[in-house]
Amino acid sequence: MRKNRIAIKLSVNFAIALLTFSIIIGSMFFYLFRNYTIEIHKNELLKYATSLSNILSTEENRNLSRGMGGYGAYLRFIVDVADTDVWILDKNMELTTAGKGPGMVSGKYNLSALPPNAEELILQVLQGKTAFSEGFSETLAQPTLTVGTPIKNESGEIIGAALLHSPIEGTKSAVNKGLSILITSMLLALAITSVLSLFFSYSFTKPLNKMKEVTLQLSAGDYAAKCNINQNDEIGELANTIDSLAVRLDEASKESSKLEKLRREFVANISHELRTPITVIRGSLEALHDKVVTDSDKVEEYQIQMINEAKFLERLVSDLLDLSKLQNAEFAIDKSTISVNDVISDVTRSATQLANKKNIEIETKFEDDTINIQGDYGRLRQMFLILIDNAIKFSPNNSTIEILATKNEVSIRDNGPGIDDAELPYIFDRFFKTHGEDNKSGTGLGLAIAKQIAERHNIMLTAENNPDGGAKFICKLPSD
Repeated sequence: MRKNRIAIKLSVNFAIALLTFSIIIGSMFFYLFRNYTIEIHKNELLKYATSLSNILSTEENRNLSRGMGGYGAYLRFIVDVADTDVWILDKNMELTTAGKGPGMVSGKYNLSALPPNAEELILQVLQGKTAFSEGFSETLAQPTLTVGTPIKNESGEIIGAALLHSPIEGTKSAVNKGLSILITSMLLALAITSVLSLFFSYSFTKPLNKMKEVTLQLSAGDYAAKCNINQNDEIGELANTIDSLAVRLDEASKESSKLEKLRREFVANISHELRTPITVIRGSLEALHDKVVTDSDKVEEYQIQMINEAKFLERLVSDLLDLSKLQNAEFAIDKSTISVNDVISDVTRSATQLANKKNIEIETKFEDDTINIQGDYGRLRQMFLILIDNAIKFSPNNSTIEILATKNEVSIRDNGPGIDDAELPYIFDRFFKTHGEDNKSGTGLGLAIAKQIAERHNIMLTAENNPDGGAKFICKLPSD
């Protein structure tokens, strides 16, 4: 029932508005129809009065003092058809004919036989005017209409006046009949429109109630809720917008869950990475402090181990800071036009010292002398150094690392054991480290940092295994 309150309220408001509108229109109709009906009645009286004046102006009827004479039959015809009182006056304002229907008589009468205030109307008519007067009959106790026309001879001289006097009873009856029909029509229309408005209001509020339920479900965290309203109007557009919002909220919820999972994994990984060197340093310090180790060679060995663990911690913190900066969209990278050839040559010189320890040769080939991109020299150098250092780490002694630079990409290939197919999709994740002695000292952040540097430069960094052995890292350079 609560869901239908809006529909009922809309229907009631619509019915009130319709009733108010009907009353206003009905009042206007009554006023205009009454005036129109009276105007028609006035024109009819004028037509009969004019016709009567023309007949009385003829030579055989010109002597009004002789009474009705030959025009009596016509007078009775007008009276019967128009349902009016007729008065004929001569130019001396003396009544020569008065009455209605069969009771009409002729002779000399006083003006007192006429309705009150008729004298002013008669004066206007005897001056040659066609005059009207409305509502001056007290005898009939109802509105009346009087029309007066001058009677002229052939030379245009006014010889009398013809007055037609009729109550507006028939007009009032017609107006009342029209008003009755109007009220009946209005009540019928009100009943029909009330039913229709209730139906349309329910049709209007039903999708709104559905959208309300869906928004409540969304606010409660149920992002699978949908309106499923198909309407080609504003309500349909609103419903589609709510459905789109539900999809976006669902995606955002899943992304939030994914980020929360990554955060927990990150905290777990960083805790694990920090625990080992801290435990080693603490154990070594406790052993030295408690004099458990007193031999000078052992003391020196413990000190060297603590220094190495401290260096690992320093490198881990430095990598974490670099990764945090690169993942922050607000962290600006100073880009300028740089030569990829120069960056690779610089990195190769630095990596040669590491490669020499394993007697590894680094072969560099440039297919073009000018390979330029927009980027940060220092960050790109860091990226390529990470990739080459990774290749050196997993390459066997006395092997070769091949670097090929073209207009479109830079590839770095080693001749090591390659990457396990199950581990290949995760090598760019934070703290992911492949199993093996070669990767025992890594922090698990190097390739993640390289991936972030590549993304900030619109470089697509991927890894794959060579068919004939070894791993290959490919940097697809941006086209612009």
